[in-house]
Amino acid sequence: MVHEASPAEPVEPGAASRPPALASGMAVLLLAGGLYAALLVSVVLATGLGPTAISPWDTARYLWAAATGDSISAAEVTRYQIVAQVRAPRVVLAAVVGGGLSAVGVAIQAMVRNALADPFILGVSSGASVGAVTASVTGGLAVLGIHALSGGAFIGALGASLLVYAASYNRGGMTPLRLVLTGVALAFGFQAVMSVIIYFAPNSEATSAVLYWTMGSFGAARWDALPLVAAIVVLGTIMLRSRSRKLDVMALGDETAASLGVDTAVLRRNLFILTAVMTGAMVAVSGAIGFVGLVVPHVVRLMIGAAHSRVLTIAPVFGALLMVWVDLLSRTVVPPRELPLGALTALVGVPVFIVLLRRRGYLFGGR
Repeated sequence: MVHEASPAEPVEPGAASRPPALASGMAVLLLAGGLYAALLVSVVLATGLGPTAISPWDTARYLWAAATGDSISAAEVTRYQIVAQVRAPRVVLAAVVGGGLSAVGVAIQAMVRNALADPFILGVSSGASVGAVTASVTGGLAVLGIHALSGGAFIGALGASLLVYAASYNRGGMTPLRLVLTGVALAFGFQAVMSVIIYFAPNSEATSAVLYWTMGSFGAARWDALPLVAAIVVLGTIMLRSRSRKLDVMALGDETAASLGVDTAVLRRNLFILTAVMTGAMVAVSGAIGFVGLVVPHVVRLMIGAAHSRVLTIAPVFGALLMVWVDLLSRTVVPPRELPLGALTALVGVPVFIVLLRRRGYLFGGR
């Protein structure tokens, strides 16, 4: 339990002379409201844009008809199906995964006290890839039908998480350094296993599908797959934000946290389980999309400071907004082909992030 006296907010060196642009509580609330409004507008715009362009008004009307059962004319059925059945689930899934990856990235960076941490540094992504490849090549989850690849990825992600946790835990508990090193080492091991399976795979078509999946895509988004992953991401994000105070304390170091009454071993274990489930659910429906969970938390800290209550308020909606537009780019830049999401997030995000770092002083976790 956190000591009655609230711990000091993690301080970035130079913060006194160069404070975040949006540091007050009211500014954060206004920023959050603006971002949610921008996300709503972006969802409508992104749903209407594509090889068959549909006006924002018609897009909003079709979405309203799909949600309420309102009628449309027979001449609009094709455009309605494009909006309601093809693009809308994809755009909503992009928002859910972008928000979830950002929230998980915030938690993992605090958990391991490492600025380079993201949802995939602990080997979860590589484990999911092994599960997807195994399910695709062997057909072992054929009973799941079109969800076999996702099922294999989810099982692989959870299995990898359990293995990383078990390998990094000893009598002295779990330290951030050992957790990161174990995760990185096992990630290389999982990638080697995946390469061997693909090398000996007899079916080149299945191999191509899996390789494309490992680069990230929302092309297989369906309404029936959304409720489960959305529920996991939303509930997980709420649970992470409810631990904001403890995350602030953990960022100060294990010894300081212990003096303030926070059991970092228990907190780290609970965070590990929660982030593993969230990451596994997202990887299963979208493939391995890197960069978002790594960079979005840092960009948000540049804007509003390091307090986790504020970061976990802004980062999810910021990540959702980013992923909606990245997905739109991926399917409209070189139609009818789609660019891999992981490549686009890096190509777009890296220069933006470097510019932000050069313009504003920023160090992670007071270092």
